[in-house]
Amino acid sequence: MLRVTEKGLRMYRSTTQRGLLIVLLILLASPILLADEAALTVRVVIDYSDGVQKHFTAIPWREGMTVRDALLAAQEHRRGVKFQERGSGATAFLTQLDDLKNEGSGRNWIYRVNGQIADRSFAVYRLEAGDTVLWKFEKSR
Repeated sequence: MLRVTEKGLRMYRSTTQRGLLIVLLILLASPILLADEAALTVRVVIDYSDGVQKHFTAIPWREGMTVRDALLAAQEHRRGVKFQERGSGATAFLTQLDDLKNEGSGRNWIYRVNGQIADRSFAVYRLEAGDTVLWKFEKSR
């Protein structure tokens, strides 16, 4: 015959409540953990201005990462992007993405970070976690 004491019943309820509390905390923390993980990436979007875009949605971010570094990471993806540049550091200039070369007085590759046109070389523009870089083949304004 099984004998249940009041003390045993209290211990059982206490253990069950603690277990439920732990499960509840894990479930509540899951979106925060996923959000933190997403925040530790950057996105790169290549817009060819002909209805085609490439999206690299989860490039791992690191402290000091530049737009150029993000492009290099996108290049390493198995469906990556190829690019050519001229110069280095503050004078680095993107001249071609995949098979589209800058046209000079026509359309050129212009980049934005979080919707804002960049004001410096892509090799020195530092990114923050969660940033989105858009490269678009378009006429200068």
